[in-house]
Amino acid sequence: MKIPVSVKANDKTNVMRVLDGKKIAYESHSYEADPTLSGEQIARILGEDPEKVFKTLVTQGRSGAYYVFVVPVKEELDLKKSAKVCGEKAVAMIKQKELLPLTGYVHGGCSPIGMKKQFKTFIHKTATGYDKIFVSAGKVGAQIELNPSDLMTVAGCVAEDIV
Repeated sequence: MKIPVSVKANDKTNVMRVLDGKKIAYESHSYEADPTLSGEQIARILGEDPEKVFKTLVTQGRSGAYYVFVVPVKEELDLKKSAKVCGEKAVAMIKQKELLPLTGYVHGGCSPIGMKKQFKTFIHKTATGYDKIFVSAGKVGAQIELNPSDLMTVAGCVAEDIV
């Protein structure tokens, strides 16, 4: 597996452009794009604790509203807890084929930053215990490392117990 390297200026993603525009500090990391890699494998490639590397999941509530959840890669989203924090009776993961038209991102490259539309977003409360966390930079093979409070500000995240 490749060692992560910094992303070149001409490889900037929409996520990076949003962060640059808001003058939010981040570090970009890239690795060989392989959609079959798990989040835990990506954490190992980055040389990071999987608790600090987060995945972005998109759900739909029974009401029809969409919600975004950002959880550590080694954890599973608790759909009951998630529904409760949204004020929904139930939420379900959207189908993979719905992800790109809804968010602008593909499976494995979904980021809570820079989606086509801003959805109510929740991040697992453990994120607030770290100086820096990792989330997708908006494409497979790219991650950004940033302060969780900056992520919460730019993505409008609320910290909750959702795993």
